[in-house]
Amino acid sequence: MVSLKKGLFVTFEGGEGAGKSTQLRLLAESLRARGYTVLTTREPGGSAGAEAVRHVLLSGAAEAFGVRMEAILFAAARSDHVEEVIRPAIDKGTIVLCDRFMDSSRVYQGITGNLEQSFVATLERVAINGVVPDRTIIFDLPASVGLERAQRRAGDDNPDRFEKEHLETHEKRREAFLDIARRDSERCRVVDATQPVDAIATEVLSLVEVLLPHGDGTGTSTAEVVS
Repeated sequence: MVSLKKGLFVTFEGGEGAGKSTQLRLLAESLRARGYTVLTTREPGGSAGAEAVRHVLLSGAAEAFGVRMEAILFAAARSDHVEEVIRPAIDKGTIVLCDRFMDSSRVYQGITGNLEQSFVATLERVAINGVVPDRTIIFDLPASVGLERAQRRAGDDNPDRFEKEHLETHEKRREAFLDIARRDSERCRVVDATQPVDAIATEVLSLVEVLLPHGDGTGTSTAEVVS
């Protein structure tokens, strides 16, 4: 088992149906096979308190109260998730892989929710409390393709609060994620999510490997092997 002095925090972002969950699982399997301790989690959710909020948000129960209230609920869930799960795991030397994090709030509530940037930034600062991803992988594909995938995945189940929205809104989110990647190129990497699953998995692994001790690149993570 490989022990790290300090863990690594990797987040997976993108629109509906981009394949984040599949790629997160595949990366976790690859890293565990190499002896790393890995925690997989998601947002909204990931901790007991945040999972309760997740049901309220994705069911649409909070929609009537407006996007500002939704943003506050997301921030409350994220704060609980960070303090109860993510931060303790990183401090123990665990590699944490999270399906969605702060960039989803920037896009879903900030850009397409039309909330003021200052309001979203303030909620983010309080919610993450200094816990910023070492690497954010943004899975990019046309919104029409992503929605078709999401609908197939849901089958007879009802689509969630965000999957029901119009194609134009989803395409706007796609552009917003790409804009985040351009503005924060040190942290973010964009992956073409129209590729075959195996090809994407190989690329994702390479983007994380360089951050690990003895990786093939010049990683920027504070992770290091404990001797």
